[in-house]
This record gives sequence, structure tokens and C-alpha cells, in this order.
Amino acid sequence: MNVDELIEKRELRKIEICKEKVLKSIEIAEIKFDEAKRLFSAGFFGTAFLTIYTSMFHAARALLYKDGIQEKSHFSVYIYLNERYSKKIPKSLLNSFNEFRNARHEILYGFEGNYKREEVESAILDGEDFLEEVKKLIENETTSV
Repeated sequence: MNVDELIEKRELRKIEICKEKVLKSIEIAEIKFDEAKRLFSAGFFGTAFLTIYTSMFHAARALLYKDGIQEKSHFSVYIYLNERYSKKIPKSLLNSFNEFRNARHEILYGFEGNYKREEVESAILDGEDFLEEVKKLIENETTSV
């Protein structure tokens, strides 16, 4: 599956570029990141993990909004990032985003969800790096927003 196929299937839609949506998505990503750190500190590792992914998802949405794209699924966001941003965002962070996306699905809909401190601590570091990479991309391309 690629971006063009996702647009054809309407899993991704072209929309008008909206700077407010870009900025709001980054704001939500930052809020969720801070919440994840607090949840982690309180020992709520599964919820912290979900919240890290939520932060990354909102950061990713900011890039889509910057490009005039609206998503209809979490999977389509990953495909879009992988196709359009793989030379700008480290592959390891794109892989983490996808792994966390899969884990989120399992936590919410499956029977797994026990996360160890070390796993979540690592996820927080990846989430922080991902958010910083996205913010740099948005700041560097503000002329196109």
C-alpha cells in the first residue's frame, strides 16, 4: 500500500492547508508527552505507553496537516510518514512509531498490555526524539504553511 492508493481509497484525503491545525496538533503532542512522563513517574506504565504513542500520533498529524492531508486511520499515517518523510525523520523513529501503533492496538483491543519500566522509559525517549524531529521540520518549513 502506498500514499496514492490510500488517497484513492480515501484513507488519506487532500484538504486545505491549515496552519492552526498544524500548531494545535503540536500543542496536543506536547501536552500528551508531558502527561506520559507524569504517568510513567506514577508507575502507570501501560497508560504512559499509550500516551506516548498518542503524542507521536498528534505530532505526525501536524506533518500531514502541513502538507494538506487528513488521515482516516493510524496505519495510513505511518504509510504517509514512511513514504514522504523517510529521508527527513530517522528510520529508527519511524519504526518506533509503527511498533507503538501496533502495540497500541494490542493494548486497546487485545489481551496484552503489561509493560515494564525499561520498555516505557525507552518509548518516552523515542517519543521525545520523534516530537523534536517533527517540530524541527515544521519550523524549517513554515514558509510552506
